[in-house]
Amino acid sequence: MVALGLLWVTVLHAQSVSLADLARHMEYGAVKISPDGQYVAATAMVKGHTVLALMRLADKKGQLIRPRDEDSVTNFWWVSPTRVVYAVGTRVGGYDAPLATGELYAVNADGSDPAMLYGVRKGGTNIGSLIPGVVSTRGTAEFIAAIPDDPNHILVSTRPWDAGGLDGVVATAYRMDVHTGGLRKLTDAPMRNANFVADHQGRIRFAWGEDDNGGTLVFEYPVDGSGWKAAPELSAGRSVPLAFNRDDSAAYFACPGKAGGFGICRWTDAKPELEEVWSNPNVEADGLLQGLAEGDIAGVTYMDGRASITPFDMGSHAAQVLVALMKQFPGESVQFVSGTRDGHLSVVRVEADADPGAFYLFDSKANTLTALLRRASWINPRLMAAKQPFEFAARDGMKLQGYVSYPPHHEQGKQLPTVIVVHGGPFFVRDRWDYDPDVQALATHGYAVVQVNFRGSSERGYDFEKAGSREWGGKMQDDITDATRWAIAQGIADPKRLCIYGASYGGYAALEGAVKEPELYKCAIGYVGVYDLPLMYRDGDTHESKSGKNYLKRQMGDDMAELARHSPINQLDTLKARVMLVVGDKDERVPPIQGINLHKALLTRNVAHVWMEKAGEMHGFYDEDNITELYTKMLEFIGSSIGPGVTDDGAADH
Repeated sequence: MVALGLLWVTVLHAQSVSLADLARHMEYGAVKISPDGQYVAATAMVKGHTVLALMRLADKKGQLIRPRDEDSVTNFWWVSPTRVVYAVGTRVGGYDAPLATGELYAVNADGSDPAMLYGVRKGGTNIGSLIPGVVSTRGTAEFIAAIPDDPNHILVSTRPWDAGGLDGVVATAYRMDVHTGGLRKLTDAPMRNANFVADHQGRIRFAWGEDDNGGTLVFEYPVDGSGWKAAPELSAGRSVPLAFNRDDSAAYFACPGKAGGFGICRWTDAKPELEEVWSNPNVEADGLLQGLAEGDIAGVTYMDGRASITPFDMGSHAAQVLVALMKQFPGESVQFVSGTRDGHLSVVRVEADADPGAFYLFDSKANTLTALLRRASWINPRLMAAKQPFEFAARDGMKLQGYVSYPPHHEQGKQLPTVIVVHGGPFFVRDRWDYDPDVQALATHGYAVVQVNFRGSSERGYDFEKAGSREWGGKMQDDITDATRWAIAQGIADPKRLCIYGASYGGYAALEGAVKEPELYKCAIGYVGVYDLPLMYRDGDTHESKSGKNYLKRQMGDDMAELARHSPINQLDTLKARVMLVVGDKDERVPPIQGINLHKALLTRNVAHVWMEKAGEMHGFYDEDNITELYTKMLEFIGSSIGPGVTDDGAADH
């Protein structure tokens, strides 16, 4: 049994959940320990911006590294025991969170020797000294890997801004000096828009990417330096290289499962054909399971309903520790997320559907676990709603999976006022068993929440994704309707008290559901949604690149008449549900004209509705006050449409 150190516990009496608390950004994001275990680094939220927090474990002293120009830290990596490289991001109209600028910076663990390694801007970070000697570079750099035996260099890929055009860019891999930013070229990618995979000795070994039709291409770079070789046997079944194990004796690939479904395969130089080491009939792997030590791969993580792990060796020390920790945190997801080079100390993340999560420090020699940081200390998991996975068959027999979140203390409730929440995307995204503030805002205020991973959602494989292609308003929408009717048939949802809500594609599906099923939903909330499908080919940022245009044609189709027929703005004659529309006036992914045009069309028809437009917001609100206002107005609108939510005593929540 692992000895558990003191965790900060906030004891709260039964009370309603604050919408302002739900709207707050997580205080901490990622947490990683230095290779020698002397420091930890974390992304931390300070006044609406994500900074890099550095702390010496011996005395808990440290400092915050604030990016300049109100940027936010988007990712970071320990590249030696005393040096961190980090990337920054800025808010861009197509995203509700900062998007990486392609610049790389570095700083020592004690805050000294700051350097801008790569990027278009010259100058310094906001820690008291300027960064000298930086040459402005018009391009994007991406971190590939640290080199454990070389603390002064890392591997990066760069993509110049002025090359490639609509067809994409050929990336170049370099060895970069982590103090000066100096570059030594290693190789160009064998295809445009490629991703590199390196081993732990600083060698680029694989490149992979997608062709224009969505297929996968894999190339191998042998250690003899003979150059790129196409590897069709590794590309088969859309296999993708993920990472090398710690001693570089093998690499792991995401691959098809031999018996159907999805797998993780092992590759070696001696036996280059892929060997399956894990499979699941229902879902793809989330990724590889971190072991106790830096670079150690212990198994597979996946989400088949709830978050799950499968160690490769149940007798390993890492597997035994995880089993012991799971017993201390029943019902929660427990994973190592970072470790020292010798495996003495590891960072453990514990989280769940009702728990934003906390980070702990595990000492493998002392067999102890000590609290480090809570991601959202103001959230009491005991007041949150739990997500219950469910499965059902759509009308055409396709197996679908989703989640029901009941109002707390109403897990056996029947005929509950219910909101169908539709995820965005619609592709490359899925609903997960995780803490979701949108869901919690509804469920903790008395509404059951139903979510479904309709065809096209991610982590069910290429065929499942392809089944959603060109099905906007078609089978994808039918899946959402079928999930709604499933909840009614199970006695969960009151058929007379149903609303539907979603953002981006989910906003489209909310309004399309209202016009396609006018007797089903009493209200529909479209948040930064698409309501005129042909307009996607003329406005927004998706159509501006060749890959974006190919995506639209492949996933939406290019029959403008058909797209117009499936556009909510052209189907308002059937609308009966009450409508709420929410837009950000700086949204570039789904320009506000989508919402504005629907708003005007409803006004022309004298259809009363709630209109919310926020200045400065983009594709999803980021300002905490604006999110709080959104939740408040949503609940007021839903309450006026289907009645108040249930309370702990079973009465309506007024």
